Amino acid sequence: MEPQPPPLPLPLPLPLPLEGITVVAVEQAVAAPFATRQLADLGARVIKVERVDGGDFARGYDTAAGGLASHFVWCNRGKESVALDLKDPRGLDAVRRLIAGADVFVQNLARGAAARLGLDAATLCAAHPWLIAVDISGYGLSGPYADKRAYDMLVQCEAGLVSVTGTAAQPVKAGIPAADIAAAMYAFSGVLAALVRRGTTGRGGPVEVAMLDALAEWMGHPLHHAMHGGTPPARTGLAHAVIAPYDGYPTGDGGRVLLSVQNDREWRRLAEQVLERPELAHDPAYATNAARVEHRDRTDELVATALAGFGAEEAVARLEAAGIACALLRDVADVAEHPQLAARDRWREVSSPVGPLRALLPPITLPGGEAARMGPVPALGEQTEAVLRAVGMTDDEIAALRRDGVSA
Repeated sequence: MEPQPPPLPLPLPLPLPLEGITVVAVEQAVAAPFATRQLADLGARVIKVERVDGGDFARGYDTAAGGLASHFVWCNRGKESVALDLKDPRGLDAVRRLIAGADVFVQNLARGAAARLGLDAATLCAAHPWLIAVDISGYGLSGPYADKRAYDMLVQCEAGLVSVTGTAAQPVKAGIPAADIAAAMYAFSGVLAALVRRGTTGRGGPVEVAMLDALAEWMGHPLHHAMHGGTPPARTGLAHAVIAPYDGYPTGDGGRVLLSVQNDREWRRLAEQVLERPELAHDPAYATNAARVEHRDRTDELVATALAGFGAEEAVARLEAAGIACALLRDVADVAEHPQLAARDRWREVSSPVGPLRALLPPITLPGGEAARMGPVPALGEQTEAVLRAVGMTDDEIAALRRDGVSA
């Protein structure tokens, strides 16, 4: 093999990896908006097409973020909002002009809506071979559930997540939109993979992601446990089905500390240094994990009694000193002030129609490169005129669209 010349030096900081990529998204709620926000954070230009009458319905979920909806603020920073009525031929034509100059198109409209508009991936990729077009659906584009309405909680139920979350007495849904997030992250990674393929072949192509498929993949451990072991893992709340002690325990100041003893050596350290009951280290009722699981109630009582004598921070300090894995059970307000996030400078402010709002840096960090592009949260239709002008519409045409209610 011929030796390869060294790569040309690049200026530092390196540009964001999606600099120069244009994404058009006809999106709503969480799954598609969260996917395209990841693309925007990495440098892509994301043009968000919204309904004229209120826009993305996630704008109306609540007013918790200074008057804006918390879901919308989370999923839509760094985008340009264009408000168009796609039922009007002029609005649909405008979107088609945008797509003709785009690298990626993403949609998560209700089943059949994109195809009726000619905005499904198969149609668009046939017309634009370089385009990467993403269809995000609830249950896939075929099969008996293809037309079924799909909201996050419903898909959590269909994928079995609810059946393994909660206590023995009560199944519960996840407290975050897990199905939406799963689909979003596979759409995001699907776009990245398709961009790499386009770089080597010159062709784009369709990308399909179903919420059910994404969350069913995330069910890997309990699913394989049930399929191959014969029984699904039991719901155990904070506890672990086959390890003890492994649970959340109350502390004397009203806090709660979760600890996990992974092996018998750790149990001996816990007994000697935290429980201050060295005789338990070799007691046959507790000396092995199998024995501790068999006597789980008594094991948990021993741990709970000991930790009740400490405040939460002191309990964590003692557990850490003994080499026991542990964590404080924090609520969401605590997470907003988490010392680790603060120490690593993970918070930024993003602009919005109601002023600056705190937001976390995206989890993907690219040392040596430009900082993530955490752009403003757009007002509905904030960039409509500028974007339409850029695709060749005259001021008179744009004014007519606004006058007739086709744009906002």
